[in-house]
Amino acid sequence: MKKLCAPMLAAMLLLAACQPVKSYQKTYLNDSEMELAARKVQKFEFNFQSYREGASGATGGKTGGGCGCN
Repeated sequence: MKKLCAPMLAAMLLLAACQPVKSYQKTYLNDSEMELAARKVQKFEFNFQSYREGASGATGGKTGGGCGCN
């Protein structure tokens, strides 16, 4: 019985922390900063770097451009 009490107590404490999101808190979940995609700054930096380097790497970005020595 004592071996069962500790895991049950831990499970009850962990499950007690779960609660549904209130409707007024859902606006923050829909915020653009909560997306898993690359942020606007990262997109800008990637675009700038691809034009500056003039080559495409493993990222699958734009090809061509650069110094024109192809």
